[in-house]
Amino acid sequence: MPKAKSFEEKLQELEEITQRLEQGDVPLEEAMEVFKKGMELSKELDKSLRTAENTLTKIMKDDKEVEFE
Repeated sequence: MPKAKSFEEKLQELEEITQRLEQGDVPLEEAMEVFKKGMELSKELDKSLRTAENTLTKIMKDDKEVEFE
C-alpha cells in the first residue's frame, strides 16, 4: 500500500495542477480530469487545515495559560 502523501506534498501537487491548467495548452478531456484531481486535493487540504485549526483551538481552550508574544 502506498504511503499517504503529506500536506506539503498535496499542496505541491495542487500548485503543479494549477500551473498546468493556467498554461492553457491541456486538451479539454485531460483538463477536466486534472481539474477534478485538483478539486479533490483542495478538499483534502481544506479538511487537514480545519482539523489542525480545531486541534489548536481545543489545546488553547484546555490550557488558558498559553501566552503569545
